[in-house]
Amino acid sequence: MAAANIVVSETPLVLYALRRGDDALILGHRLSEWCGHAPAMEEDMALANMGLDLLGQARELYAYAAKVEGKDNDEDKFAYLRHVRQYRNLLLVEQPNGDFARTMVRQFFYAAFADLYWRAMMASADPTLAAIAAKSEKESAYHLRHTSEWIVRLGDGTEESHRRAQTAIDDLWAFTGEMFAVDGSERGLIDAGIATDPAVLQPRWLKTVTGVVNEATLSLPTSSWMQQGGRSGRHSEHLGHLLSELQSLQRTFPGATW
Repeated sequence: MAAANIVVSETPLVLYALRRGDDALILGHRLSEWCGHAPAMEEDMALANMGLDLLGQARELYAYAAKVEGKDNDEDKFAYLRHVRQYRNLLLVEQPNGDFARTMVRQFFYAAFADLYWRAMMASADPTLAAIAAKSEKESAYHLRHTSEWIVRLGDGTEESHRRAQTAIDDLWAFTGEMFAVDGSERGLIDAGIATDPAVLQPRWLKTVTGVVNEATLSLPTSSWMQQGGRSGRHSEHLGHLLSELQSLQRTFPGATW
């Protein structure tokens, strides 16, 4: 018998932790899909390690959400026993890997935001979130450095690598605006000093991204239209396929443990 979906009490703080945890879990899973398929052994290890960093962030955020919620949910249930509409991750992180350039661009856009975000969250009035941020910022700083180097290498490399990197930027740009959007639930946490306002980070994010992209002899799209929906549970078709794989064992054998 397949396991049933859990019920989550989405108070503002629980929802906030789940959103950030979902970002990390889904992107970490995407990176895990590269295991054994990266263009070089060193990069295979680098992608796996970044995926593990993100999985660690997800676990800490899910564990905190479970503590705040105060019910019988835990990090495993949040990861494996929610319906696709219950996930609140950014649309950017659920996009398929595609080729190596697309994966690097997706990771670069996210890491450039995460590095700023976690650094700001170290000043959170919530001591648990501040502690998670202090650990996550160190990891995100490495992710940003690693992907920035690859963007330059690909963009300023061969004609083919340049073409693929530019195509990835053009395709993924419309998913970046969601990182800076805020709804009413999150606004209350910002006003209380618990959360940081991502809109404040956008100018610095754009400066970082523009600098690396220019160095790579690439260009950013001029369109200001952005995709929205992930934070409210409206996802692309890709997330359902990802979750069917991610949740398959727990759905087939409910309660299975190592």
